Amino acid sequence: MQRMNNKLCVITGAARGIGRAIAARFQAEGAIVIVTDIDTANGAATAAELGCRFEPLDVREEADWSRLAAVVPVADVVVNNAGVTGFEAGMVPHDPEHASLADWREVHRVNLEGTFLGCRYAMGAMKRAGTGSIINISSRSGLVGIPGAAAYASSKAAIRNHTKTVALYCAQQGWRIRCNSIHPAAILTPIWEPMLGSGPDRDARMQALTADTPLKRFGMPEEVAAIAVTLASDEATYVTGSEVNIDGGLLAGSAASPG
Repeated sequence: MQRMNNKLCVITGAARGIGRAIAARFQAEGAIVIVTDIDTANGAATAAELGCRFEPLDVREEADWSRLAAVVPVADVVVNNAGVTGFEAGMVPHDPEHASLADWREVHRVNLEGTFLGCRYAMGAMKRAGTGSIINISSRSGLVGIPGAAAYASSKAAIRNHTKTVALYCAQQGWRIRCNSIHPAAILTPIWEPMLGSGPDRDARMQALTADTPLKRFGMPEEVAAIAVTLASDEATYVTGSEVNIDGGLLAGSAASPG
């Protein structure tokens, strides 16, 4: 039996990468999937390819969320996946000494404020039935310091904490609305392509970037999607306010043998 049969699921940032993989897996598990993204061309193409519905959504804009609430007033699952690193337009300083306030604010506006608005939408779309699952995509970077990406790390850490706040609030209201976070590390999505390139040294670059990971490889978007299916399904109805790391053992410690 399909694990998400007829559950209506809204996924942000689903045009590509982790969001797309989650949409595809949910669809395969029998869900009714609504792909959302600021990238209307790729979002619509992804939805058409998967056989689901597309709704344009800029997660930064409250008006966009209000429009979504009007056309999709009820949902069983909401995945707040849309996010940015701050390096989309090129390499600019994001360390705590040199990052500009404008760049800092823009990363938080997408990652943190987008997740806040997504959680608020989800509660409104779920509270009538009194049940549902909210999944927030945080990061390994939300659990440790990242000197070269201070805004990204800060925003993802805040998502981790807000997830727990939402989980407790929903429980206080007597709703069976769960809220959990997933914390991926190096997942092989298009965001890595500028660093990996397509030349003969691609494999060497991949190995260098995962040298500190005990499993010595990138994770795949489908592996994150597998975790999301479990948290979204009725198999996890006692799981709320929790975080799931998917990092190849990176946060477990060192895999090196003592000398």
